[in-house]
Amino acid sequence: MACSISTLRSARRSAMISPRFKANTMKIVLAYSGGLDTSVLMSWIKEKYNAEMIGFCADIGQEEELKGLDKKAIKTGASKIYIDDLQAEFARDFIFPMLRAGAIYEGQYFLGTSIARPLIAKRMVEIARKEKADAIAHGATGKGNDQVRFELTAAALAPELQVIAPWRDERYRNEFPGRQEMIDYCAKHKIPVQASAKKPYSMDRNLLHISYEAGILEDPWYDSYDLKNRGYFCTLSCLPEDAPNKPEFVTIDFKKGDAVAVNGKALSPLGVMKTLNKLGGKHGVGRVDMVENRFVGMKSRGVYETPGGAILHFAHRQMESLTMDREVMHQRDALIPKYAELVYNGFWYAPEREALQAYVEETQKNVTGTVRVKLYKGNIMVSGRKSRVSLYNPHIATMEADPTKAYNQDDATGFIRLNGLRLKVASKVHAKKK
Repeated sequence: MACSISTLRSARRSAMISPRFKANTMKIVLAYSGGLDTSVLMSWIKEKYNAEMIGFCADIGQEEELKGLDKKAIKTGASKIYIDDLQAEFARDFIFPMLRAGAIYEGQYFLGTSIARPLIAKRMVEIARKEKADAIAHGATGKGNDQVRFELTAAALAPELQVIAPWRDERYRNEFPGRQEMIDYCAKHKIPVQASAKKPYSMDRNLLHISYEAGILEDPWYDSYDLKNRGYFCTLSCLPEDAPNKPEFVTIDFKKGDAVAVNGKALSPLGVMKTLNKLGGKHGVGRVDMVENRFVGMKSRGVYETPGGAILHFAHRQMESLTMDREVMHQRDALIPKYAELVYNGFWYAPEREALQAYVEETQKNVTGTVRVKLYKGNIMVSGRKSRVSLYNPHIATMEADPTKAYNQDDATGFIRLNGLRLKVASKVHAKKK
């Protein structure tokens, strides 16, 4: 992975090695954020497994404060800490391929958390191999989807590595039945964390979205759009009621299914995401409140903000409507639920997802042109699309006289007669039964 800033950060921070580790201890790479949960995990795993701990924090656009994270990890028990900026790779190699597929889970969820986990796990595997580690560890709970996503990625990329999941360890659950026990543990072990036992929900943010779940959201009747909740669910976008009273027009240029420019300015995938997140957030678009079906079998309620992703998903579809063959589009559309399910369930590196991706790439060869959208009060509306490879022919589609004579309306008589034949036969057969 080419990332000069990240490499320098990692090299510099990896040089901070604690002298407290024996030569023969187990070595484990932990997904580490510096928050309460992973701070406890760092110390607990080190103690229970007599392990040398290596922390890894992926910067994928969460914009959390990373300053001082290296020193905090060392104080908490790590021998090394990697802090890698993966935003460009995330946008280019994960978000954009998924958007080319038009993937959306259960008709609403833009898969913001789902698509981030394979990237994080992939980088963990790379670090584990570089450090000759025995295992990787994560703080995903035994009730959620993330445990599956992390571990299926590890199974596909590094089956030799062990995976440590403390939330599936009864010892860990007994010791930490709630957040207060974690806070007390950190105080006892002098682990530097800022946490409160009273938190109304959990959050997860990256370049594509921010998600909220648990806490007050566990009641499906709770109204996340209530104006009094401005301080809760408005990190990336405003509520539609607070959006500007004047609509804003945005043009997006596509090339082979990828957005390559916004308002005429050429941008990288990362640049596109950042620009559209800002524009979409301003107008309150991309807000989703849904009850979804987790892979592990239960239903879960989540609130999501996906401003840039929602705009891209909508605009991309408009571009396809102009440039994609009907049968190719319908066949691809039939595959979207399966593709989205694979991403949601953690099968990004499975052969069936890669096979579907190959088909998707073939469908995108001519998805090139420009789409103009209007953003207003939480809505995304199309206000124009054009392409040099458009399959739309106004001379054929016109309700006026067809100067090209490419379509003879008389032909429709036979077309309808042939398609109606089986219906007529069935009707006569069933009529005899009455």
